[in-house]
Amino acid sequence: MPNESATPVDDVCGVFVSTSGNDEHAATKDAPVKTLREALALAEQRGKRRVYACAETFEEAVEVTQGVTIYGGLDCASGWGRAGEQKKTVLTARVGEIPLVVRGGGGEGDVRIEDVHVKARGVGPDEQVAFAGVSSIAALAEEASVELVRCVLEAGDAAAGEAGAAYGVGAMRSPDGKPGEQACSGDRTSGGASVKNDCGTPEDPSDDSRGGSGGNGEVDTGVPGVKGSPGETLNGGTGEGEEAAMVCTDGIAGENGTEGGPGAGASGLGEISAAGYTGVAGSSGTKGGTAQGGGGGGGAKGGAGDGKCMLAESAGGASGGSGGAGGCGGAGGRGGGAGGSSIALLSLNATLSFEDVTLKTGHGGAGGKGGAGQDGGAGGAGGPGGKKLEDARALNDACAGGPGGKGGPGGQGGGGRGGHALGIAYRGAAPPAQGATIELGEAGPGSTGANAEGEGAAGVKAEVQAF
Repeated sequence: MPNESATPVDDVCGVFVSTSGNDEHAATKDAPVKTLREALALAEQRGKRRVYACAETFEEAVEVTQGVTIYGGLDCASGWGRAGEQKKTVLTARVGEIPLVVRGGGGEGDVRIEDVHVKARGVGPDEQVAFAGVSSIAALAEEASVELVRCVLEAGDAAAGEAGAAYGVGAMRSPDGKPGEQACSGDRTSGGASVKNDCGTPEDPSDDSRGGSGGNGEVDTGVPGVKGSPGETLNGGTGEGEEAAMVCTDGIAGENGTEGGPGAGASGLGEISAAGYTGVAGSSGTKGGTAQGGGGGGGAKGGAGDGKCMLAESAGGASGGSGGAGGCGGAGGRGGGAGGSSIALLSLNATLSFEDVTLKTGHGGAGGKGGAGQDGGAGGAGGPGGKKLEDARALNDACAGGPGGKGGPGGQGGGGRGGHALGIAYRGAAPPAQGATIELGEAGPGSTGANAEGEGAAGVKAEVQAF
């Protein structure tokens, strides 16, 4: 071992790597390779499963398999001996990458790593949007036995979760009502036909809205318009002559749809895997209610004779227009994304050993805010009532249908959970309590929602956390 020997390491002991080297070199002290990735590959090929690394900074993500030893912190200019207590080989990688991954398989024996500072990049203030929800994880050990000696595993600040995406437009618009028929065009004129908005789900009638049909025009009376659906509000217009009324009335606008319920805030711990950490997003809000269709307009009465229809067999009055269909409910707001976590070491069924090791974390990311619900769709316009003939002075025009109500907006999405600040996150065997010093940043706050239930939970700050 370089830290225990007074004589320089011999070339036959393993492969040698320096940032000033070249990956085409022989991997000796005088001709080292340039990257740790190439050094590890050569160590496996040659059966010399020892890698000697200069006390320099290597910007790459590497994977180490069972049985490999990495000696870091070496002074390449002075015989490849240990450079000193404070000088280490630094391993870092791009934002979102885990610089050091150790996996079981590929050989026998423990993985041993000495004098290496593994430093996961954090997400800076200007990078939050581009890397929303990204975690910073220094090292991952999976199904392996790992000895860490005089190492530092340091995670940076994680990113805030992505806010629930906004909807660009409201729900689909409703069809307009149909016009009524002209007076004196039959012994009875039919009111404007009911129109339907199926809200894009024709196979599901539960969210349909219908405008009420217009009232018929008959010889002796005008028929009232039909109410719109859904809902129980009687919004059809009265027909002429109904209950001694002198003239018909227009249909009344449909009731607006109810607002959707808010989504629940995120509360679960999340998951760890070979890919890293996956946090918990807030739940989406519920869909807004479908609006009531406008009521049909009342029909007018007809009749034959002076100032009325010329022929008794076609003396029906003008008929009412139908109501516009009600607007569809807006979709629920999307839940806010989870904040990323800052984790020094992920252990997945690994066996760990520490000797003078420091584990550091940055701050967990804040949870993302739940998105606003989609705006409800507009109701359709009411159809116009049928008209009397120009010379039918004693008759009246029929009445128009009412407009459909506006669909209810979707409920706001729930807030995402804040990211964790964890020294060791593990699944399987618990890590040892000795040999490691753990320094923690703060966990990320959860995001607010529409109410207390919609607020995402804050992340966890813990030296060791089981999953």
